Amino acid sequence: MLLEMRKVAFVLLVLASLLRKTSADISADAVAVLYNSSVPESRKLAQFYCKMRRIPEENLIALDMPRSADISRESYDKWILKPLRIEFETRGWWKREIDGGGIKVPVRNQIRVLVAMRGVPLRIQALPKPEPKPGASPPAAITPKNALEGHDEASVDSELAMFGVESLPMEAALKNSFYQSKKSIADAAMPFLVLTARIDAPSYATCERMITDAVDAEKTGLWGRAYVDIANKFPQGDQWLESVVKATNLAGIPTVVDRFDDTLPKNYPMTDASLYFGWYDWNVSGPFLNSSFKFRKGAVAMHLHSFSAEQLSDGNKNWSGALLERGAAVTVGNVYEPYLHLTHDFSILHQSLLAGASWVEACWMAMPVTSWQAVVLGDPLYRPFLHLDGGGVKVEGDIEFRALRAAIVQWKVNPRERIEQVEKASERMKSGVLAEALGLEFVERKDPKEASKWFRTAKQNYVRNEEKLRQDFNLIAIDRALGHKDVASHDLLEAQIAYGGMPEADGLKSWFDLLNPPPDPATNPAVKKP
Repeated sequence: MLLEMRKVAFVLLVLASLLRKTSADISADAVAVLYNSSVPESRKLAQFYCKMRRIPEENLIALDMPRSADISRESYDKWILKPLRIEFETRGWWKREIDGGGIKVPVRNQIRVLVAMRGVPLRIQALPKPEPKPGASPPAAITPKNALEGHDEASVDSELAMFGVESLPMEAALKNSFYQSKKSIADAAMPFLVLTARIDAPSYATCERMITDAVDAEKTGLWGRAYVDIANKFPQGDQWLESVVKATNLAGIPTVVDRFDDTLPKNYPMTDASLYFGWYDWNVSGPFLNSSFKFRKGAVAMHLHSFSAEQLSDGNKNWSGALLERGAAVTVGNVYEPYLHLTHDFSILHQSLLAGASWVEACWMAMPVTSWQAVVLGDPLYRPFLHLDGGGVKVEGDIEFRALRAAIVQWKVNPRERIEQVEKASERMKSGVLAEALGLEFVERKDPKEASKWFRTAKQNYVRNEEKLRQDFNLIAIDRALGHKDVASHDLLEAQIAYGGMPEADGLKSWFDLLNPPPDPATNPAVKKP
């Protein structure tokens, strides 16, 4: 397999040049780091980040802000917005002029990225609404046209994206001109926009780890397995996730896809997870309830939910903070109800990352609005797929994942030859990773017979029981999808016997109970009524 990888080195180098043209590097001089001077750890984290990314110390901004995560609009204006404008003015970072509409707007801006440290307030609370006058008409029903009316609550970060423009309305959202951009922020002529991100998590240690993981992962590239949990809630969100699946497969990233209405079950054996996309539970669930679960270093993980970043202090509530506490390097979220069409489009975000964009650029390319509810968490400069070209430091645990990528590039126009070569490599190397990848591909090709064959091979090749158990889940999922309830139920019971002592086996019972729900006591004549 290493020989095969060397054969495609030239092709990968050509690909590298194409990838790197899609996104110019963001200069460290163009990054400002905001911290709360009343929180010692906020300053410490800011200095640590500047050191790791070689950001000049003069780009540090210390503001004396409230120590709470939630602040009023008045406090935001007084302690953050106005002082920050003064900092940009006095440091000569921007030039602002009055436009034709009488609005003061930045026409030149040295700072392209503003990153807030843990300790900077997270949410701007809604202004108190006046009591209705006696005899006044009741409020109009909420419709898609007026859903945003009267909503002035927002994330601090989203408001700061356009903080240089004065006299903006507080209600509803503003258009993000960088949405679906094909240029990097360094090349886009948008001095009025600053891309914002936040390094924040339930613990200070996690914040430092997020930074070091991003820097370390850029040396090797992000390799591993993708997990996509499509919960069939609303067509738009489901389509985003289907597009993610397509993109990961085209990139040669083995992808486990769950298309059942229920989310992944408790303690599901999610190993080698470098990518996770899912929806739609309120609080962290499924694989992430397993105390031994940990993402691969540098992992990109996100769960689509209206209040995913409602708070970041408790690693067992909501999603954004919880995913970071479980080892993810970056994630996104919402602090209040954003409405689906005004959240991050996971498909655009993921494809932008694959094309070589930095984390902050990919996130803002995927977000249609500013002055709303979104928050970008993690090192804004992180480029997880910097080495999809095959470069970077090689480590043993990445070899099989690199091989799958190399095969995609080498035989892009000849998928049959690629599959044959991966099959041969899997048999020769006794590789569970390659065999499972083949099974996953045949699932997407709607060939359950061939998929089952390779999942069984993967189960034989894997050493760890968690990996073997996932192959049982893969096989049972095929029968579930085909409507073979009896076969799936039988295999779930058999697997519970085989793996009953493992925490990951809890998911087997969850699936069995879904297929065989207990009878409703109200309709069971054997149950005596009180």
